[in-house]
Amino acid sequence: MVSTFDEEDVPVRRLSSRLVYQNAWLSVREDRVQRLDGSRGVYSVVDRPDAAMIIATERDGFHLVDQYRYPVAGRFWEFPQGCFPGRRGGDPAQLANRELAEETGLRAGSMTHLGSLFSWQGASGQAIDVFLATDLVPGPTNREIEEQDMRHRWFARAEFELMIRDGRIRDNSTVAGYTLLLLHERATG
Repeated sequence: MVSTFDEEDVPVRRLSSRLVYQNAWLSVREDRVQRLDGSRGVYSVVDRPDAAMIIATERDGFHLVDQYRYPVAGRFWEFPQGCFPGRRGGDPAQLANRELAEETGLRAGSMTHLGSLFSWQGASGQAIDVFLATDLVPGPTNREIEEQDMRHRWFARAEFELMIRDGRIRDNSTVAGYTLLLLHERATG
């Protein structure tokens, strides 16, 4: 098949798009696409607003949350994270402060942006901005109804790393965010 793309074009071009499903948190679309070689196909995309994840640290440890995760039928510890309700966007630092307070009750005196990650780049363009929260002050939580079973607990760094190894932490964003923290610590001494 002869290519219909110029070399500087992207390797997959959208020909059409159809909304398949939407709710308050996400939408799913099906795109008809054409590849570099001219072949055509379908690409399914999950659209979600960008999110923030917060590494709240003190005393050489981290504040984590867990809740029952329906798709994987289990509870796993993770860094607090979330997106603005109603599939809307906004300022990532504002979102990080909101999610930290909502899920843990903590307020950060200092919030440092560590980087941005794609959470599921094979099927979604959702990015997660990762923040380091320090100078923490406790306060009340304000969890959403979906978070009513959420628990919050502080873990020492050594136990946190053991939890990654033994499977109590399986959230890929939490593990990737920890890597950004390690790189930040290495760069700043």
